[in-house]
Amino acid sequence: MQFAPKLTAHGAEIPAIGFGTSGMGDVRAEHVATALNAGYRHIDTAWKYGTERAVGEAMRGCGIPRQDIFLTTKVSHEYLHAADFARSVEQSLENLRVDWVDLLLVHWPNTATPLAETMGALAEAKRRGLARHIGVANFNIAMLDEAIRLCPEPLVTLQAECHPYLDQSKVIEACRRRGLVLTAYCPLARGRLNGDPVLAEIARRKGKSFAQVALRWLMQQKIIAAIPRSSNPARIAENLDVFDFELSDDEMRRIGALARPNGRIANPAGRAPAWDV
Repeated sequence: MQFAPKLTAHGAEIPAIGFGTSGMGDVRAEHVATALNAGYRHIDTAWKYGTERAVGEAMRGCGIPRQDIFLTTKVSHEYLHAADFARSVEQSLENLRVDWVDLLLVHWPNTATPLAETMGALAEAKRRGLARHIGVANFNIAMLDEAIRLCPEPLVTLQAECHPYLDQSKVIEACRRRGLVLTAYCPLARGRLNGDPVLAEIARRKGKSFAQVALRWLMQQKIIAAIPRSSNPARIAENLDVFDFELSDDEMRRIGALARPNGRIANPAGRAPAWDV
């Protein structure tokens, strides 16, 4: 069975490949169980996804000790005032039927709520033992620095969209300098990488799929944990099988050069910050 290596940040040990459930509103416990049985030990969910109950059901039925699974959930942007935040965390734990999560994130920033209040609520969840580690998602670098400054507890990750069609070099370097893991969602650009000639050519030479090459490109940057999603058992297993080959420096550069101005996928109006470019 394949297991992903772990990335470390401020005491957290995050498996470098996780199973994402974003956009899988119809995700069933069997999909998550398939990932766990394939060797995934990092599961990413969120209140907003509507997948917490399925994730919890799969975890209870898989026979894997709770402490061996790195579980992430998130508090949505509607609930960032302290009292709402606390209620959202309690609801997520109830949905999952767990006493704690390994990682709790602020899902999107919300400038209508003072960031100091939100960071205080995030730190309080950790201090109460409801989350072992904390972080943020979809913050730009300036927001990330402000969150780090205001939060009484250390952040361990920034979760952000990251794939070869989106130049996130500034964000990756910012995480590296701050000792954070960058957790990459949409690591396969929701299928848009399929058929890319550069990835296809490298994949043929490596005897791998385009998805495995794209995920390997993320892995070799050393601080990125990717959370691909799939309901296909073969692809679920394939996405974890990216640790038995390496890309050359030239291949890494060629894949990095695929970034395009319109490469961003997740950009909700009224919620997205001013992205770093």
